[in-house]
Amino acid sequence: MFATLRRLYATLPDAAAAARTASTPKAVRIRRAEQGLDVEPLESDATPEGLTPSEFARYQRALAKGELLQDDGSNLTEAQWLEKLDSRRTRVRGVRQVVRDGEKETEVVGQKIYLPNIIFKMVRNYTPPGQPYNPYEATFRVPQSVTKTDIRSYLLAVYGVQTTYIRTDNYQSPVIKSRLRAATTISDRTYKRAVVGLVEPFYYPQMEEDMPKEEREARRKWLEQHFLVGKREADRQSYFLRVTRGSDGKGWKWRTGITANRGNILRLIAERRAEREQAIEDVKARIRGDRVKTPAETA
Repeated sequence: MFATLRRLYATLPDAAAAARTASTPKAVRIRRAEQGLDVEPLESDATPEGLTPSEFARYQRALAKGELLQDDGSNLTEAQWLEKLDSRRTRVRGVRQVVRDGEKETEVVGQKIYLPNIIFKMVRNYTPPGQPYNPYEATFRVPQSVTKTDIRSYLLAVYGVQTTYIRTDNYQSPVIKSRLRAATTISDRTYKRAVVGLVEPFYYPQMEEDMPKEEREARRKWLEQHFLVGKREADRQSYFLRVTRGSDGKGWKWRTGITANRGNILRLIAERRAEREQAIEDVKARIRGDRVKTPAETA
């Protein structure tokens, strides 16, 4: 019934296995490099059977303790042990088998929740400069109360996405201190980041600045038709035009391209200042002339 839930690491594509190796935490990579277990970039550190170094170490410890001994006296091989481990990892949680009328049925344990307040926000993967984008990874921002099991179950049950690994880390909001009030934090800066490994590649949509001109124009046209992205700006311009024009339309003048340029604006200001100064000089000259004529007339 749940055969589609199996996720065997040995059946992963080479690119997905290399992406899983690249997503290993930095401290683990440093420790493996000190032990001589580091690999070249864009290569997988898994064994031919599909075991990661951590899984291979667990297999060796279990083999040394005799935990892999079977009834016939032989030990589980690496492939058999990995298949058993994967079956436990991918077991369906939250259900149980019950017998009704002599037949086995799968019953969901718990209570259905409608309109949950759990938000999964998908963001772009962090790609170091000079490295290609990793399509076998997806990054989400999830609530801090969500566990790795919840993430795996959510992606599989809602979207049918099979995952190979999940790395999580918590980000705390910086504390803002002020003399006038108590220290506060920013709610949207506190979250949990989940980096999920994918079996099938997923390419995040390109940004508009990365698209060719034809694709960028087609995308903007599609957004305008379906989401009215540019309607708000058009309504804003129409509102300002209606307010500045007035009800009667008198005394309103449209600013053409002549006055819209900064150089033309400065030139017009200089011309008006020159006209004003010339008018002042003319008035001063007329006043001086009147003063010269006044003594002769009084004599």
